[in-house]
Order: sequence, then C-alpha cells, then structure tokens
Amino acid sequence: MSNNQEKKYNMREFLAFTAASILEDGKAAFVGTGLPMIAGMLAQKTHAPNLLMIFEAGSIGPQLPELPISVGQGLTTYHALAASSMHDVMSACQAGFIDYGFLGGAQIDIYGNINTTVIGPHDTPKTRLPGSGGANDIASFSHRTVLMFGNQTKRTFVEKLDFLTTPGFLTGPGAREKAGLPSNTGPYRVISQLAMYDFDDKTKKMRLFSLHPGVTIEEVKDNSSFDIIIPQKYGISAEPGDKDLELLRKVIDPTGMLIGK
Repeated sequence: MSNNQEKKYNMREFLAFTAASILEDGKAAFVGTGLPMIAGMLAQKTHAPNLLMIFEAGSIGPQLPELPISVGQGLTTYHALAASSMHDVMSACQAGFIDYGFLGGAQIDIYGNINTTVIGPHDTPKTRLPGSGGANDIASFSHRTVLMFGNQTKRTFVEKLDFLTTPGFLTGPGAREKAGLPSNTGPYRVISQLAMYDFDDKTKKMRLFSLHPGVTIEEVKDNSSFDIIIPQKYGISAEPGDKDLELLRKVIDPTGMLIGK
C-alpha cells in the first residue's frame, strides 16, 4: 500500500473492514477472538444490524458495546438472545444454522485446508501449535468459511500442509461430500495482507478475487508456494471510510487492544 494509504489506516483496521464487508444482514456468523470479532461488530454497526453473532463459549446474538477480551468474557452476553453453552452452539453448527465461520491458521493450501497443529513432523515437530479447538466443526458444517491469514508468505501459503487440522475442499471437487461433509459448504474467502481470494467453482482451487490497494500480482505470486489462479478480471479491495475508522477506533476498540493506536 502507498504511504498515504498507510497513514489513513493500519493493516489490522483494513483487514477487519475487509472481513466485515463479507458479512450479510440477517445471517448467522460464528466469530472468534481477535479480528473476526471486530469484523462482526463493525458489520453489525454499519450494513448488517441484524447479523447474529455466535461465540464458541455459548453466547448467541449479542449487541456488543465494546470489544471483549475473549469469546468467554461475560461482555459477550451483553443484550444476547441466549447465554448458552459450547455444546449448544456446536450443535447449531452441525444442524446447519451457521452461515459464516471465521478461522485462521499457520498454514493453508490451494484447496483451503488449514494446519493449526504442528510445523514439521507430527511426532517430532519443530513447533507445536494450539490445535483444532472448534475449528474443525466450524469448517465442516458452516455454509461459508472465511479464512484470515494476515501474513501471506511462502511459509503460510504452502503446497502441502505439515498436518491437516481443518478441512477445506480437501483434495478437490467432490472430496468434502465423499468424506461425509454437507454439500454446498466449504471455504468461501481467504483474506491476507495482500489480497482477498475465492475458490474456482470447477477445480476448487484458490483464485484471486481482489487485490488490496497498492499490491501487485507479482507480490501475490511471490508470496505463495502454490500457483494461485489469476483470472482475467479481478477487483480492487475497497478501503475503509472515515465512518468505519471512527467506529473501529472510538467505539469498537477504543483502547487499541487489537487494532493498535
């Protein structure tokens, strides 16, 4: 991004805005701690006031006044429809009631499969990561999964995962259904610091959807170990406006806990 653009907003603010723009009014979104939570709050306070946010710890449909520290903080139940349980929200996911699920990870491949378990061999890893948590459930049963990878490099966009923690399109067309997962589900968007991606309908491989302002196709290619599909026509990602930035800085995260100062 250009210097002028960097002065107007930082990367975390931009990523939160980009993720928020995906969410639709009247839909249910399973959001986690960090940028997904900020994205849900921003969407709810702008174009999607009836967005139903759901948290892994059990809160359903809150109207958050400010950013909670985690999905388990009591603040997540503010004006909520229900202060339920992890069992109930995961059951809702399995029942097909979740439209959007937000996830991140350490590695992602061309089919949107994610690794959050180990870097290196499973039994003798270089790094042991947090593991799945509820990510496998969310990716398996949400209608659309949004994958956030703020640091796109050849080490995060990999040809082969060190460990498959969470399913994307697995090995390609029909693989999810063959594995017993619901049809018409799977990765929907991938958001990195360089671009937003979707997946080709026929091959289920990652495809450029929109470049972020100031980013080049060469940067996208140079920061991936696999060949991302580059269509003839693609968009340029929208930038947050003054209202969005004011909400992010003064209402949603006034202390700069996640978006910074």
